[in-house]
Amino acid sequence: MTEPTRAVTNWARTITYTAGEFHRPDSLDALRALVAKSAKVRVLGSGHSFNRIADPGGEGVLLSLAALPPVVDVDTAARTARVSGGVRYAELARTLHAHGLALPNMASLPHISVAGSVATGTHGSGVGNGSLAAPVREVELITADGSTVTIARGDARFGGAVTSLGALGVVTALTLDLEPSYEVEQHVFTELPLAGLDYETVAGAAYSVSLFTDWREPGFRQVWVKRRTDQAPVDFPWAGPATEAMHPVPGMPGVNCTEQFGVPGPWHERLPHFRAEFTPSSGEESQSEYLMPRSTALDVLHALDGIRSAFAGVLQTCEVRTIAADAQWLSPAHGRDSVAVHFTWIADAAAVLPVVGLVEQALEPFDPRPHWGKVFTMPAAAVRGRYARLADFRALAGTLDPTGTFANAFVRDVLGD
Repeated sequence: MTEPTRAVTNWARTITYTAGEFHRPDSLDALRALVAKSAKVRVLGSGHSFNRIADPGGEGVLLSLAALPPVVDVDTAARTARVSGGVRYAELARTLHAHGLALPNMASLPHISVAGSVATGTHGSGVGNGSLAAPVREVELITADGSTVTIARGDARFGGAVTSLGALGVVTALTLDLEPSYEVEQHVFTELPLAGLDYETVAGAAYSVSLFTDWREPGFRQVWVKRRTDQAPVDFPWAGPATEAMHPVPGMPGVNCTEQFGVPGPWHERLPHFRAEFTPSSGEESQSEYLMPRSTALDVLHALDGIRSAFAGVLQTCEVRTIAADAQWLSPAHGRDSVAVHFTWIADAAAVLPVVGLVEQALEPFDPRPHWGKVFTMPAAAVRGRYARLADFRALAGTLDPTGTFANAFVRDVLGD
């Protein structure tokens, strides 16, 4: 289906895409034909990006895969699932759980698309948990001439194929490694001081740990601790337990969030912060995020505390998480265990962008890598310098997309071409 006159925006309505045409093909054949005849193509996932990574430009074609038949083919014996490109995590998780299987981790919200999430290096939290790309074992994509290419783990190209920024082709399916289903209990603690914080111990206190603050005062207003029930009980003596259901954004209702107070439940109903049936976060916002070496976490937090008066006025909430290192060439966690600091800003670009620059200056000594789908102002050359395998990715893109069909302005900046 073609919708050339419709104004298409991202989820938070902070970006209006400038594509000449917007298409929602309803079959793979229609998708192949559309890609083969188009000079410039970008794919819009669930729209949960806050910059122009998905924008093909005024002469290009913007694609949504939401109208394709949703496919989740589960192989219980092999513990794998083949997932089509338009499927979101909430839908995937319910199907996997019904088969007695699970993913190792999920992001803060289950509303995002699987393909879009892994393509941008999106992640959850946990010192032993990799990004959402970690379970991917195979990628199927349609290249510029409409043909299908499959790249599996073990292929020399695999390190560039998963977290690929949509620069190699249209991802039509991913095959994921799974594990047996498990239960999680979630505890929320309040008022964790920054002074004297042992970040490594706190971050490792459970399977997944997230710290939240609005930076109005030093310290963390909330700590979300997610324990797998097949692991050791949580011992968290550094802060008191919450006495009411909490929401990461102050003033928002806790009912929108996943079950708290240590009530065990299925993995997919506890690992995200937000329930699938409610609007995630606040809805009126923009976001930034930076990943640094986890060894610098405490210095990073003190650096932000030193400038909090400069940015707290435009901040809704800030989340601190941990991610295990991975081998994806363009992953922000490539080659290093990471600490991620995520900022949810108010929806006012004029007020937020100067503040983003100040935050980046404070983080610069810690070699920050911005999340590919968030707001950042770092020069493209500085970002490129943070990725040791960038030349390999550039060569891969040149092989799979020699005409630059999938290279919009954002991608060209990343590749330095």
